Amino acid sequence: MQQDARQHPQNPDATQEQLRQMLASPQERERGFRLLTKQYGETLYWHIRRIVVSHDDAEDALQETFIKIFSSIDSFKGEGQLSSWMYRIATNEALNLLRRQTHFFQSIDSLAPTLTSRLQAETSLDSNAAEVLFQKALLTLPTQQRIAFNLRYYDELSYDEIARITGKSAGTLKANYHYAVEKVKNYIKTHS
Repeated sequence: MQQDARQHPQNPDATQEQLRQMLASPQERERGFRLLTKQYGETLYWHIRRIVVSHDDAEDALQETFIKIFSSIDSFKGEGQLSSWMYRIATNEALNLLRRQTHFFQSIDSLAPTLTSRLQAETSLDSNAAEVLFQKALLTLPTQQRIAFNLRYYDELSYDEIARITGKSAGTLKANYHYAVEKVKNYIKTHS
């Protein structure tokens, strides 16, 4: 799975506050939503894709994410950043999609072998072997730990911002990130 690492909107057309104001205004809502999808579509796609692995699943979850953002923008109270709120919705939509793929009483973490198979199926022949190994290592992490790791590593978000997205404390996230790094290193060491 190719990753467009560390995607952040560069030179955005509108600030998060301008987007929030446009989305809150009935006259500007459609324009604001177009700008939002243009500025954050790729970033949210890759965030979701790192959770669900499959391109098709990522597209489905991204579509649901944008529907939820558009339909519930009035519930955004302006506490924290608009991007954190969108990441939280995207994360929840990705997790909901994975939950629908599990069997009764099965946890999302039990999908790791399935996700690894999807990764291999979607990996092109010209993919970087080291990147594929890294992705396989990430899929060995518990889902919530993998999400926190991805937000820190790929999206370069602060622990406080990740805490707003995941609902976990910054201290817990720091510890989880440290454990995730060690697990990934060990996996790569033993599978290289």
